[in-house]
Amino acid sequence: MLGNHSSATEFYLLGFPGSRELHHILFAIFFFFYSVTLMGNTVIIVIVCVDRRLQSPMYFFLGHLSALEILVTTIVVPVMLWGLLLPGMQTISLAACVTQLFLYLSLGTTEFTLLGAMAVDRYVAVCNPLRYDIIMNSRTCIWVVIMSWVFGFLFQIWPVYATFQLTFCKSNVVNNFFCDRGQLLKLSCNSTLFIEFILFLMAVFVLFGSLIPTIISYSYIISTILKIPSASGRKKAFSTCASHFTCVVIGYGSCLFLYVKPKQTQAADYNRVVSLMVSVVTPFLNPFIFTLRNDKVIEALRDGAKHWCQLFRN
Repeated sequence: MLGNHSSATEFYLLGFPGSRELHHILFAIFFFFYSVTLMGNTVIIVIVCVDRRLQSPMYFFLGHLSALEILVTTIVVPVMLWGLLLPGMQTISLAACVTQLFLYLSLGTTEFTLLGAMAVDRYVAVCNPLRYDIIMNSRTCIWVVIMSWVFGFLFQIWPVYATFQLTFCKSNVVNNFFCDRGQLLKLSCNSTLFIEFILFLMAVFVLFGSLIPTIISYSYIISTILKIPSASGRKKAFSTCASHFTCVVIGYGSCLFLYVKPKQTQAADYNRVVSLMVSVVTPFLNPFIFTLRNDKVIEALRDGAKHWCQLFRN
């Protein structure tokens, strides 16, 4: 523990409450989730790269989204799993805590920016199909992805810097399974009202800045789909957006509860549950969302499996 006038050089992650038996059960569950997340998202990246049927902007963005999901969960889950195996609290250095928080927030910001771009892509595909190839050409897609990554990392430099300029003199025990910003702010003996307000405004800017074009895009998409005379045509048009829309609902729903609140120092149990949704459950679900509802991806997976079976037989 820390004295009254010192700052932390390392932190202790409290992790999950409960007995060792419960920790072992949680380890098995989260290890399963993490393994499936890695395999599922890696498979999506591979088939998007090698299958010619998936050489379109939608799947180009999907490949980058899968890469982001792998990185987000890898930043948090291995540390969490190691903590579940260790007795007591887990030690993490100040540098490791800064790095983990910065990467976690930067990749999350990049992901939301990319989800907004994917919504606009679906709008062009459904509402302006004749000009789709002209508007969403390869150069445009590459620039959208580059700007999403650059914006995500640049945007989070000041929030992380400001967080670790605080003096952590109350304690160095973080009541979560990773370096959660809300719990770090609780440990500061400085006044955090101003920084919490700025962080709230920045979270609103990121989430609603990407959510507003998503809402507008889907308003036009739904309006266009409803004008299609045949039921089969409406179903086909909606199927091209269903996976992305489901991902948007889960992703934005979790992060709106976690970050868009004036008081960042929320209850630890609340933060822990919502953080699990963001870093474990959502990356686990996304491969299923984008494969089970997408005929082209299913067909590519089926053909890929047949190809591998033939190679093993030979």
